[in-house]
Amino acid sequence: MSVPITPEQQAWLAAHVDSGEFASVEDGARQLLDERIAERMIEEDDLAWAKPYVDEALAAIGRGEVIPLEEHQARMQALLSSLIR
Repeated sequence: MSVPITPEQQAWLAAHVDSGEFASVEDGARQLLDERIAERMIEEDDLAWAKPYVDEALAAIGRGEVIPLEEHQARMQALLSSLIR
C-alpha cells in the first residue's frame, strides 16, 4: 500500500530524520502510525476485562475486608523503609 503525505508532513518527518529521531521518513511514518493505532486501541478498550476484579473488590468490602487509609499508608511506609535499607 502506498499512502501519499502532504509536503508539510514530509518536511516534519525529514526534520526529525535529520535530528536522528527516525532512521528514515518511512521509519518515522511507520512508527507514528503504530503509535496512533495503539492509542486508538486503548481508547476503544471497554474495560470488560476489569469487571471481575471490581466485583471481587466490592465483595471484599462487603465482607468487611478493609483497613483504614492511615493503616494502609503506615504499612506502605514501613515496606518502603525496609526496601531502602
